Amino acid sequence: MPTIKPGTNTSFPVMKQINAGVLNVGYAEAGPGGGPAVILLHGWPYDIHSYVDVAPLLASAGYRVIIPYLRGYGTTRFLSGETFRNGQQAAVALDIIALMDALKIETATIAGYDWGARTANIIAALWPERCKAMVSVSGYLIGSPEANKTPLPPKAELAWWYQYYFATERGRAGYDKYRHDFAKLIWQIASPKWRFDDATFDRSAAAFDNPDHVAIVIHNYRWRLGLAGGEAKFDEVEKRLAEAPIIKVPTITLEGDANGAPHADAASYARKFSGKYTHRLVTGGIGHNLPQEAPQAFAEAVVEVDGS
Repeated sequence: MPTIKPGTNTSFPVMKQINAGVLNVGYAEAGPGGGPAVILLHGWPYDIHSYVDVAPLLASAGYRVIIPYLRGYGTTRFLSGETFRNGQQAAVALDIIALMDALKIETATIAGYDWGARTANIIAALWPERCKAMVSVSGYLIGSPEANKTPLPPKAELAWWYQYYFATERGRAGYDKYRHDFAKLIWQIASPKWRFDDATFDRSAAAFDNPDHVAIVIHNYRWRLGLAGGEAKFDEVEKRLAEAPIIKVPTITLEGDANGAPHADAASYARKFSGKYTHRLVTGGIGHNLPQEAPQAFAEAVVEVDGS
C-alpha cells in the first residue's frame, strides 16, 4: 500500500443507498466490486469519515470496501416510521448482517472501533461464517445489562459520565439541543492529542443531524444500564452475548497510546480470542478514533489479518 498522511482525503468518491432489513442504509464504497470484501464500522460520536483515508489504502490493495452509516447516522433511514428506534447491540449487529445479505456478501473481513468494534465482535462471535477475520480497536467489547450492574471503581465510573447524563430526560434534551458541541467535547476527551480542525469535525458532525440520531444514542446507553428495554426478537441473541462468547476468527486488536475514552487493559481480554491473535499498541499520541488518526496502521492491520 502507498503511504498516506492522516487528513489527506476529505470525502468518498462513491456514496450509495440500499434497502437492508428495517433500514435504507447509506454507505461509501471503494475498490473493485469483485475484490474481497472489507466492512468498516464507525462508532459514537463519529461517522464514516473515520475511514476516509483507510478506504483508498484498502482499495489500492484490491479490496472492495464498504463503510455504512449505522442506524441513526448520516443518510441511513428507517423504512417505517413505526419501527422502534432501538440502539441495543444485537439490533446494530443484525443491521450489518442484513446489509451483507442485501449486497450479496457472504463473508467479509470486518473492522471497527467503539460501537463498530462491538458490532464486529458480535458478528465474529455468533456468525463466524460471515466474518473471515476481524480488526477490533480496544479489544473485546461485548457486554450485557446484567454485567453492567457491577459497579466500577470511581475513576472508571467518572469516565462514563455521559452514560449517566443520558439516563435522565435532561440528558436527552441536552444532547438533542447541543449534539454538535457534545460530540466535539467527546472527541477532545477521547483523543486529547489529536489536533483535528473545524472542517474535519464538521464533516462528521453532519451525520448527527439524522432524525433518529438522538433516539438511537439515548436508547443505546439506557439499554446498557438496564434502564430501557430492548425488543423481544433479539432476546435469544442477547442471551448468547451475555455469556461473553469466545471469538475464534483471526483477530488483531489495536489500541492507541493516548486513548482518553474508557477502555480495558489488553491483558484482560486476550483470552477471549481463541484463533490466531495479535494485539498492537499504536503510538504517536493516537486516541480513540484510531482509523482516522492512524489510517496507515489500521489499514495494514486489516490486510495482515485478512492474510491470516
